[in-house]
Amino acid sequence: MSGSATVVTAYHRLASGSGDTFQEWITRTVDAAKVEEGYVGSSVSDGSGPADCGVSHTFTGIENLHRWLDSPEYAQVAEDGAARGVLAKSSDLVLVEGIPPPPGIGVYDHTVVAGRQTEFLRTQHLLINASSHFSGYEGALLLRSIQDATRWKSVLRFRTEQQLAVWMRSPQRAEVLPELRAELAEDFTETVRSTPFGTIFRTENGHTRVTPNWKTAMIVLLVLYPTVMTLSRFLGPVLDDFGAPPWLSMWLSQIVSVGAMTWFLMPAATRWFGRWLDPIDGAKRRTNIRGTVVVLGVYAATLALFASVRWLQFWDYFD
Repeated sequence: MSGSATVVTAYHRLASGSGDTFQEWITRTVDAAKVEEGYVGSSVSDGSGPADCGVSHTFTGIENLHRWLDSPEYAQVAEDGAARGVLAKSSDLVLVEGIPPPPGIGVYDHTVVAGRQTEFLRTQHLLINASSHFSGYEGALLLRSIQDATRWKSVLRFRTEQQLAVWMRSPQRAEVLPELRAELAEDFTETVRSTPFGTIFRTENGHTRVTPNWKTAMIVLLVLYPTVMTLSRFLGPVLDDFGAPPWLSMWLSQIVSVGAMTWFLMPAATRWFGRWLDPIDGAKRRTNIRGTVVVLGVYAATLALFASVRWLQFWDYFD
């Protein structure tokens, strides 16, 4: 299910006794999604305990997901839900495999041991109740897969990433986690998170793993060298023509370089080399060696490019 994309939507609780209305509407929504191209599966949060009501749909790619969200069929089921009192509590949350969720959103996948669903829900309710007392808490969903009852996804929403981090490091959460793990067939996994400069964070067995520094340094160099060479060739002469002194020209070039790397180039490189940078998947010998060879190959290609193409050699364009 490489490149899969999921939309998650939370809804306000219906009035007491209206549970069947929500279930009927969910059934219609899933039936409408099933016939769309690339449909993989759906999950539902029925609002049990402190969890919000909600639903998620997964498709094989972001294009298929957006095609569904933009379709008249989706608009119709949303309109029908509103008429029944099923009102969205938040905007649609789109999660794409390999790309970190938005700030303040925690996404966790669980495989529950058969027959321990009741215990799992009780523990999850303890976690949600505890997290609700922390600053910035906005809600939580417990999404059970319709296709596989042992597969669950919990989605935790905080106002900011910092507030989510406070909860994640809290002793209240740590106290409940051993009980949660006892109810899972395998330890829960947290959706991948990354920094703008190539460091990926993953959680395994309750411990946070981070991309090794040497890999982060390699990926930064891979992007930095061609960026500096290109700016020196094309931006440098323009600044010189405007009469900018060398100290100012260098400062302005660095502003452009850092901005481009932070918001465009490094996130793209992190996605392309995500498996190699991943502190868990990338630690496998074959992935590690293959990724390192590819990065070294890109080094060689960029060096050869700037060494052989005179048009790109900035030093030929200065008096």
